[in-house]
Amino acid sequence: MLTSQDVKEYAKACGADLCGIASMDRFEGAPLQCDPRQIAPDAKSMIVLGFRILRGALRGIEEGTYFTAYAGMGYAGINFVRMPVVIWELCNAIEDAGYETVPIPNNFPWNATNVSGWVKGVEQEYDPAHTRPVAPGRAAPDVFIQLRIAAFCAGLGEIGWSKMFLTPEFGPRQRIGAIITDAPLEPDPIYAGPPMCARCMACVQQCSGSCLPADKSVKVTVAGRELEWADIDFEQCSKFFCGAAHTHNPFMCSAEDEEGFNQPVWEAQRYKMAPMYEYGRALEGASGCIRACMIHLEEQGKLKNKFEKPFRVRKPWRLERDW
Repeated sequence: MLTSQDVKEYAKACGADLCGIASMDRFEGAPLQCDPRQIAPDAKSMIVLGFRILRGALRGIEEGTYFTAYAGMGYAGINFVRMPVVIWELCNAIEDAGYETVPIPNNFPWNATNVSGWVKGVEQEYDPAHTRPVAPGRAAPDVFIQLRIAAFCAGLGEIGWSKMFLTPEFGPRQRIGAIITDAPLEPDPIYAGPPMCARCMACVQQCSGSCLPADKSVKVTVAGRELEWADIDFEQCSKFFCGAAHTHNPFMCSAEDEEGFNQPVWEAQRYKMAPMYEYGRALEGASGCIRACMIHLEEQGKLKNKFEKPFRVRKPWRLERDW
């Protein structure tokens, strides 16, 4: 018989850094469009996997020397290469044991909600111009799984003020994927270790776009626990994440520079950013929500993944502009 221990051991053998298991009843009360039971009503368990972001992948953005590592290896490489392969292999093993699996990588481009979980349409659960429920009382395709909430339900850690998921192993340095299965696996307890987020507000203070308020929050009840995080300005975050801050983007160009481009105008060029990277995101390097948080947690000695030297060994890079 397939056991939770079997699943965890094989997940890590395949390349996952973290693995936890949630029972499906922990999602009771989830919005219809975010309820994983709408995908697999007969499912018994959700397996949640964590994949570490290498600390060194943040070094080049921290010091202004090398931006490809985080965008390529700390972001796209995990979401679009490593994670799908590991999920695929683990799903194969579980289905070989006679149980069905639904793979859920961290990639939601074709759904009724956008990548932040906003439902398209106003004051309704779906926009009929985009999609419609498959049956009365059911969700519309595609259901959006809130992976950070799933990770909380699987006992991997907690959600911090920045809404980043924090684990005792890596703090905010991981990306999350999941598998829904009808295998009756023993769930892990909800995380009850030392609190990870001390509400120090380092994430608020060091966010380049001032996207994280210190005094406005969102509260939800999950698995009998109240969770709270900052009421993030996602529109602002999406701009500054891609390099809208003059001080964090060495590829930003003037209007005169843009006249020489022969490529189609990218959305990012609204912010005068030269199209230097095909994966032209993550130029800001999560200065508040990942780097500042990670530095604080390391200084507090809260993380199991320890290093010989502190991360911030030189003054953080900033670019001075005269335009």
